[in-house]
Amino acid sequence: MLRFDSVIVAGGRSSRLGGTPKAGLRRGDESLVEITVRAVAEAGSAVVVGPENLDVPHGTLRTRENPPFSGPAAAIAAGLDLLAHQPDRAAWTAVLACDMPAIAGAVHTLADAARDLPDEADGLIATATDGHRENLAVMIRTAPLTSVFSEHHARDRSVRSFWKHLRLIEVRAPAGSTQDVDTWEDVTRFDLH
Repeated sequence: MLRFDSVIVAGGRSSRLGGTPKAGLRRGDESLVEITVRAVAEAGSAVVVGPENLDVPHGTLRTRENPPFSGPAAAIAAGLDLLAHQPDRAAWTAVLACDMPAIAGAVHTLADAARDLPDEADGLIATATDGHRENLAVMIRTAPLTSVFSEHHARDRSVRSFWKHLRLIEVRAPAGSTQDVDTWEDVTRFDLH
C-alpha cells in the first residue's frame, strides 16, 4: 500500500446549504469528515482543516486556515504547515474535500496510479466520468506540493492557481466517487442527515 499523508479541507461556508456545515452531515453513524478520514487513515497522518467545533476521529490532526474562510488554498497551506512538523513525513500527500461521500474509491485509484507515476510528473488529479477535473481530489508528491505552497501566498486564491504550477496527470476516478454535496438535493440524493 502506498504511504501518504492527507490534508482534508473541511472549513467552507456551505452557503448553498444555508450555512449548515457539510463536514458534519451524516450518513448513518458517520459524518462526511469521518468518512473521508476513514478513507485515508491507514495510509499516514491526516489533518482536517476546519472549525474547532467539528468532531474528528481520535488521532486525527486538526488546524484552521488563517483567517477562517480565506479559501481552500489557504486551508491546504495550513494543513501542509502542520504536517511539516510531523515525524516520518510521507513522500506523497493527498488533498481532499470532505464533502464526497464515496471518496474512498477515488483515493484507492489515485494511490494505485501513484505507484507507476513517471518521475517527471508531480502528481495526479482525479477526473469525473464527464472529464471534469476535481481540484480537491489529488495525490501529489510532497516535495513539489510543499514547494509550490511555500512560493505563493494562499489567502483568497484558487486551488487551480496552485495546481497550474505542478505537472499533474489526470486519472479517471470510479463513477460517483468524486460527486460532492453542494445543495439540499445532494443531501437527499446521498441519504445524508
